[in-house]
Amino acid sequence: MEKPLNTLIARNGESFSFIYQENIDRLGRVSFFDPETETPQLNHTDLLYLPGGYPERHLEALAANEACRHAIRDYAERGGRIVAECGGMMYLCKSIVSDEGEFPACGVFPYTITARKADRKLSLGYRRFTLDGREYRGHEFHYTQFAGTWPDSVVQVYDAKGNPVPTPILRYKNVLASYTHLYQI
Repeated sequence: MEKPLNTLIARNGESFSFIYQENIDRLGRVSFFDPETETPQLNHTDLLYLPGGYPERHLEALAANEACRHAIRDYAERGGRIVAECGGMMYLCKSIVSDEGEFPACGVFPYTITARKADRKLSLGYRRFTLDGREYRGHEFHYTQFAGTWPDSVVQVYDAKGNPVPTPILRYKNVLASYTHLYQI
């Protein structure tokens, strides 16, 4: 990915907290916003980065910030560039279900994520895939799952031994999202 001039990164105490410093260092001019309490200013943003974390622990606050969810969805629809990893990908889906109920998310992808305790399943390991002639590497660590049928992946993802894994890589317009935490974006 070419180096963007202006990168906006979702970051707060827990919902979007898993960020490699190396990724921040290579992203040009970086600013941050808190999706629980702020609405992102995306007019001059070249890349919106939604890293991993635990959005399932703050669903009420994330759902209550409707202006933020709409701004992100509108940015994606206008062709804005977004990279979303794990919790960030979850936030881009239609909704997230917990033991407390179902909460709306951004709606960029038409999927529901389940974070219910009864649905928990550990997905863990190193991942790699090739997209548009570039190899990406990262890792996966989560208990949440897609509710119902998992979406199709735009490419095959492999573990460290070269075995195919079912982790989907989602792409919509200029949005790239997955459960994989990338080592270099």
